[in-house]
Amino acid sequence: MKIIPAIDIKDGQCAQLIGGVAETAKYYGDPLDAAEKWAALGADVLHIVDLDAALGTGSNLDSVLAIKDALDVEINFGGGVRDYAYCMKLLDEYEIDRVAIGTLALKDYKRKIDGKRMQIEDIPVNLRERIIVSIDSKDGNVVTCGWTNKTGVEASKVASCLQPLVWGFLYTDVDVEGQMKGINLERTKEIIRSTKKPVIASGGISSIEDAKNLKAAGAWGVVLGKALYEGLVDLQDLQRI
Repeated sequence: MKIIPAIDIKDGQCAQLIGGVAETAKYYGDPLDAAEKWAALGADVLHIVDLDAALGTGSNLDSVLAIKDALDVEINFGGGVRDYAYCMKLLDEYEIDRVAIGTLALKDYKRKIDGKRMQIEDIPVNLRERIIVSIDSKDGNVVTCGWTNKTGVEASKVASCLQPLVWGFLYTDVDVEGQMKGINLERTKEIIRSTKKPVIASGGISSIEDAKNLKAAGAWGVVLGKALYEGLVDLQDLQRI
């Protein structure tokens, strides 16, 4: 199981939110410094989110590309990828290893339910194989647009529907995100059971026990943010499990 440090970028700085609420942001300095720290400690995958793009307040793409150019690590990137042209540019031109789509994926899911062709089907297969569907969930239902829009769509149904077309899924339980009080294991298990594709779990992971439980449940990887930045867990201790 991959242990993946999160680098969420807001206002040009490394930041962490509680429950996806922008006003709760706590800042941890330069994103490149954070990326270099985690890479030096052995992380070979980083999960980078442009929070400003996700919230529609700006862009931190330059910071993302600076990390990519400086380090020999895989980058999973998301935040504000609202059309497939931008998604393809990130994958093809900027050579981001994997791109996470959330709001865009849900629109395609609704097209599928309505019997329409999904736009993702127009993307070359070799690029689709590097797309992650980001499923952000509150109370078991998907939220979009930077966690501000409640959709009423069950998270597990989105995973089941879109799995033939993408690399895998990033499941974030927004209810416990950033609180450092542990995970909602049962909801994560629902997503893992709903697909044969890799599932990366995020939200609330704050102990080695949380990581062990997710590994036992079949998670391909786990993303850790605030618990790492606050020193609640040690990256290298987690890697040893």
